[in-house]
Amino acid sequence: MLESFQAFITPFNLHRTVRVYLPPSYYQEDKSYPVLYFHDGQNVFQDKDAVGGISLRLEEFLNEHGLEIIVVGIDSNIGEERVNEYCPWENGEYSRKITGNKSALGGKGEAYLDFIVNELKPFIDNKYRTLDQSTFMAGISLGGLISTYAMCRYPNIFTRVVAISSAYYRNQEEIERLIKNTNLSSVERFYLDCGTKEAGKEEGISKEFLASNKAIYELLKNEIAETRLEIVKNAEHNYVHFKERIPEIFAFLFSDSR
Repeated sequence: MLESFQAFITPFNLHRTVRVYLPPSYYQEDKSYPVLYFHDGQNVFQDKDAVGGISLRLEEFLNEHGLEIIVVGIDSNIGEERVNEYCPWENGEYSRKITGNKSALGGKGEAYLDFIVNELKPFIDNKYRTLDQSTFMAGISLGGLISTYAMCRYPNIFTRVVAISSAYYRNQEEIERLIKNTNLSSVERFYLDCGTKEAGKEEGISKEFLASNKAIYELLKNEIAETRLEIVKNAEHNYVHFKERIPEIFAFLFSDSR
């Protein structure tokens, strides 16, 4: 079942919808559950809420497979503000190389993450029966970037992370530097994937997009024992393709829960 509420994001002085998936057993049993925080929450659970009308359909998937976790979907902003909130730093040189544009977007990611850690997570842990030591994070595109950043900033909190078709290129230099300088020994699992046609007919951009994800994998594979990179042939950067990877992603992330 899904519940939702309006959360106040103090650093941005605005409210945002937060959607919470509870497994069918939640109100039938007295136990606690792992929590997965998921960015772009409006696109996570149901098609009717999704931008463009196609979601990951995660509510249906979880109910069907009986995976007993709590998922917290945090709705995203739109347009440039989404870029600002999901990028910890201003867009760098690698971003300009791919897009052809010099952009001053980004830089609010640290404040957004601080909201999750210092405001939203304590609220969720107080309201619901959660396993405090089993807190995970997932995101798509820029959501993958901010999830990787969260893991590096708080490796003892976010111990399993999913990064789907991540737009690392926006902050490529900085995220690589942060990974190199972070002790990730407490992180249990990291999943990342990338399509071979992320940019559709723009083959050059697709190759750079894939290269940026491979670079992150090369840094993480020796730091996190359970690290997986999936290169998805002909997959493009849209939810038709993203949702197809959900079964494999959750099989990897929660294989010890089955």
